[in-house]
Amino acid sequence: MKPLGVLVSGYGSNLQAILDACAQGVIAGRVACVISSNPKALAGERAQKAGVPYHVLPKLSAEERDDHITAVLKNHDVQGVCLAGYMRLLTAGFVETWWDRLLNIHPSLLPSFKGLHAQRQAIVAGVKVTGCTVHFVRPAMDEGPIVLQATTPVFEDDTEDSLSQRIHALEHRIYVQALRWYCEDRLIIKNERVFLTP
Repeated sequence: MKPLGVLVSGYGSNLQAILDACAQGVIAGRVACVISSNPKALAGERAQKAGVPYHVLPKLSAEERDDHITAVLKNHDVQGVCLAGYMRLLTAGFVETWWDRLLNIHPSLLPSFKGLHAQRQAIVAGVKVTGCTVHFVRPAMDEGPIVLQATTPVFEDDTEDSLSQRIHALEHRIYVQALRWYCEDRLIIKNERVFLTP
């Protein structure tokens, strides 16, 4: 069972999907700890209800904060780190420390619509299809080798909220699938592309 660390900032619906999949044996891993940048995050209640060690980050500089996160993760013997709605930019040093062991879910079809409010960006741009992406993290925001993507149509009457709801449902499915492969050591990165071993 590969120990996973999950970084959160908000509601924690992706965290819940990961917790449930681990409990059901869908992912050959376990959530060893949850770390939050927000003391009021509802994700904390989800972690505590599942009996998972929960840590709230103190107010520190970016470098000190990321060093603190690494110390907590290593204290729990974490082998893979999942960003699940974590709303802080990570330092290059942190990404380097967890290179090819750090995964993120983003609510767009990267490389399109990076950053905040990706769903709103998609509506404003007038695209007919958008979705979500699981990728390995690199120092630049919302960049890195893509593991898996899922799509949804963008309807003419969509709002940011309605589109977000559909994308969230997709996120829960593909993040679990990507982590299942990761915990089975089936994801191979070559020339910044991800390949799935048989």
